[in-house]
Amino acid sequence: MSTSTAAPPKSSVSTHILDTSVGRPAQAVAVRLSARSGPGADWQPLGGSATDADGRCKDLPALPEGTTHVRLDFDTETYFAKKQAAAQQDAPALRDSENGRPVFFPEVTVAFAVVPGEHYHVPLLLNPFGYSVYRGS
Repeated sequence: MSTSTAAPPKSSVSTHILDTSVGRPAQAVAVRLSARSGPGADWQPLGGSATDADGRCKDLPALPEGTTHVRLDFDTETYFAKKQAAAQQDAPALRDSENGRPVFFPEVTVAFAVVPGEHYHVPLLLNPFGYSVYRGS
């Protein structure tokens, strides 16, 4: 009879972004993934990806063993700058922006706690002047 110590199952993360200002997925948003092994530990960058045509990021790196906290960083400024350049007729968005910038939040950072073996899907509902996140399924 052999006893083996199996490694605890790893957690995984996925996300998607809906641009609520147009009711469509946000394509080509850069997303960076970081993790740490406890409160106060340094964040370790794990890599990143970009959202696909459906606004989804399904290929984020696996989380290392011992991960207790995860952080997703979304580059919203670049996304909205490209969108604004493609649609110059959106004068109200520029009217309310400081210095004509197309976005109030240049990046969105979401940090959350994880346990081994769970999958975490974290959707981002985004518009130029606000955002909301939640744990999806």
